[in-house]
Amino acid sequence: MSEALCALPAVVLREQIARHAVSPVELTRAVLDRAEQLQPMLNCFITICRDQALREAAAAERAVMDGEPLGLLHGIPFTVKDLVNTRGVRTTFGSLLFADNVPDQDAVAVARLRQHGAILVGKTTTPEFGAKCLTDAPLFGRTRNAWSAAHTCGGSSGGAAVAVAAGLAPIAVATDGGGSTRIPAACNGVVGLKQSNGVIPHSQVQDAFGNYTYVTPMTRTVADTALMLQAMAGPDDSDPWSIGVPVPDYLSAAQPEGDLRGRRILFCAAPPGRPVAAAVTEAFATALTRLRALGAELVELSAAADIFEIEPLWRAINHTTWRARFADMAAKSANRMSPSLLRQLALASAVSGPDYQQAMFGRAALFRRVQGLLADHDFLVTPTLSCPAPPIEQDLFEPLEIDGRRYPDLRANWFPWTMPFNLTGHPAVSLPCSFDAAGLPIGLQIVGRFRAEMDVLRLAALFEASQDVLARWPALDMA
Repeated sequence: MSEALCALPAVVLREQIARHAVSPVELTRAVLDRAEQLQPMLNCFITICRDQALREAAAAERAVMDGEPLGLLHGIPFTVKDLVNTRGVRTTFGSLLFADNVPDQDAVAVARLRQHGAILVGKTTTPEFGAKCLTDAPLFGRTRNAWSAAHTCGGSSGGAAVAVAAGLAPIAVATDGGGSTRIPAACNGVVGLKQSNGVIPHSQVQDAFGNYTYVTPMTRTVADTALMLQAMAGPDDSDPWSIGVPVPDYLSAAQPEGDLRGRRILFCAAPPGRPVAAAVTEAFATALTRLRALGAELVELSAAADIFEIEPLWRAINHTTWRARFADMAAKSANRMSPSLLRQLALASAVSGPDYQQAMFGRAALFRRVQGLLADHDFLVTPTLSCPAPPIEQDLFEPLEIDGRRYPDLRANWFPWTMPFNLTGHPAVSLPCSFDAAGLPIGLQIVGRFRAEMDVLRLAALFEASQDVLARWPALDMA
């Protein structure tokens, strides 16, 4: 029974808890036991909160038995990426420099989940300060893909994705600064949403006005993503983007009802000159066939695809932000920091103030051009990644191999489709659409109009229901 509980989605668990069919204590213990059994294999946790979680589960169970009002996530276990503050639970940012850091308050998104009754069971792995697309750090080592120990789990929310994929908690808090939710979601066959700016407040970001990073939901199903979004969304004074943003009924949007007749969808496999693996090309073609079968009108994005060649703009904005945040730490403690982070800081050393501002001008122009594309089309769909998860030994600065050919820039050639929408703020979700011959997941990305999360969830729910990938689970040997 306990193993079966770990496979249930949050939307089912919340109903069963409310009608006394599932015990929050039994559920939390099952999740913790599984997490502790699989941690030596997967290495997806930095901290497991067993004692605290069981105390909270006992309190949640008493509330159910006493007939108290229950929140949206009452008794549901969740994990939090170790970049996001958790009151009383250490938050290391994946860094040796913060190995003993214990925040005195929750991030707003975490506080809201707890207010709705969710139970924190652990903090998941991240590369140091979330600064790359692979999940490894001097503090904890490498995190393995849920489907193959020989492959990377992606990053930077790699631990969150692995925990969800492996049934170590049905829902997880992740972050996305350039694809950090969607990349590991695609690698591990789960759902990762990067919502529009301000939909979920980001209470920790230092540059709130120029923000391109997001605190996000990570789940196994679209309905669970909607459930998390329902609990986490809404204005907060810490985030100027969030002020005045309403909270619609996301749960109703995630019902796979009706069809896509009357919807126009742009599609593109890759920006000009970028590679795509044969397995991804095949999976993407099958996904487009499903969308057509649902009634959508599909329009190929061709001439305008060059607007997504944003690597120089991205480097100027992102690496300069990191330099401002971490240069002083590097000057004092470089011997305790990730070599890949130090190398990225060095890349930003030649970016001037005017260079940065020109990149911000380019960001505004990109937003307007995407707005133009979506004025006449409801969505843009792309592969999330150009190939399934690379080998676990993949280095950020080493070439990426796709179908026997080597490409020199991992970021520009592996995930060219994720970064643009961090900069523009448009909602983008990755959900599983297929598997390659080796059994590694392949992800589809759906991009919607600004603040049109309701539409994105509905399309994602319809697509999810059109296939049977959720029937597959990783084969995890806990012997």
